[in-house]
Amino acid sequence: MSGLLIRDAAILTMAGEKPELLSGDIVVRGSAIASVAGRGEAAQPGAEAGAGEGWQVIDAGGMLAMPGLVNCHQHAAMTLFRGYSDDLRLMEWLETKIWPAEARLTGEDVYWGTMLAIAEMIRSGATTFADMYTFMEDVARAVSETGIRASLARGLLFLDRHGEERLREARALHEEWHGAADGRVTVMLGPHSPYTCPPEGMRKVLALAAELGAPVHIHLAETVEEERQCRSAYGKSPARYLAGLGLFAEHQVLAAHAVHLSEDDLDLMAGMRGGISHNPVSNQKLGCGVAPVQAMRARGIAVGLGTDGAGSATTLDMFEEVKTAAWLQKNRAGDPTALTAYEALRMATREGARALGLDGRIGTLEPGKAADLILVDLRKAHLTPRLDPVALLAYAAGGADVDTTIVNGRVLMLHRRLLTIDEGEVLGQVEARARRLIYG
Repeated sequence: MSGLLIRDAAILTMAGEKPELLSGDIVVRGSAIASVAGRGEAAQPGAEAGAGEGWQVIDAGGMLAMPGLVNCHQHAAMTLFRGYSDDLRLMEWLETKIWPAEARLTGEDVYWGTMLAIAEMIRSGATTFADMYTFMEDVARAVSETGIRASLARGLLFLDRHGEERLREARALHEEWHGAADGRVTVMLGPHSPYTCPPEGMRKVLALAAELGAPVHIHLAETVEEERQCRSAYGKSPARYLAGLGLFAEHQVLAAHAVHLSEDDLDLMAGMRGGISHNPVSNQKLGCGVAPVQAMRARGIAVGLGTDGAGSATTLDMFEEVKTAAWLQKNRAGDPTALTAYEALRMATREGARALGLDGRIGTLEPGKAADLILVDLRKAHLTPRLDPVALLAYAAGGADVDTTIVNGRVLMLHRRLLTIDEGEVLGQVEARARRLIYG
């Protein structure tokens, strides 16, 4: 079997409760990690096997290897709307800008917008993303072609006559794509939110989720307005509305945002399967508030990090989410220990994988796990001296410091050069399509 030998790296495994820094080689056989710094398979290939036929060798001297980052909440094709609708409240942003523009989208638009998002994510160290949007077969095609890993959900709304049609598309996506692309594609069901999914529609989604054994990806309690609207319509908070339908007790759930949750709401969600995508950059940019991450984690809820779409967050750099998450919780609590550098990095890796139900496959560097990892070049002025690499990664590093990105044992970017994407073509396509969508 051919393989990949990563030589002489500093290694942050993210496997322990406390930081574990190793040094040495990482051996990848096929799509899986075989050994990490001498731990793993008994017969290490070493330099001899690395020089053999079919082996690729990467010199990682001066670099740090860590698990690829997990972007828990995305609308990837919204790169098409980057810079189009800034400085607006969420509902105004949706109703006056995004939904009218999205009505003009085609499948090819979504494909090229997703390709741009994937290029940006690979460049900044994300190896997995969770996406909710429309034309999801075209999103899946982009994922399959580029080599990244993704959990995909067709967005479901029941405020018009097309709800049943969207539900059929969600079923078809699961039947065609779940487990496809060498297992890199998994499929969730994506009811958009409590305010777009009244009880009848939501029950249909949950029945299909139970039938397919599919997790549910939903926006939850993103704004004060959503909280007020739900209480007006149902006399309940958004979380209690969903709990009353059996969501948290009976299903694996990925809840995006979760900003406005009370202690009572969090008690309802304690012990939930899946987890929460905390999206601090998008939440701050839209003025939505600060999610109670400490209270979530105290209840054992997995909290990952997500960027949200570029239409709101502008950037898809997960290192920005790590910084922002840590700083917000420190400030919210008035306590610099509230969310440590290592805890924030765990949210971007191991906890994100857990929130997506993929922690058995990704999120740490351990023998047997899928070889989803990145090399961060530490030989930079802003990353010197290397007294505490964990703090540097959380508070100083950025996506541009990622040198190499590997998914499922395949090198997608080597020394900052994308290997599976024609970046020039993608940039040209998106520029032209965005202008057509916005200006006609």
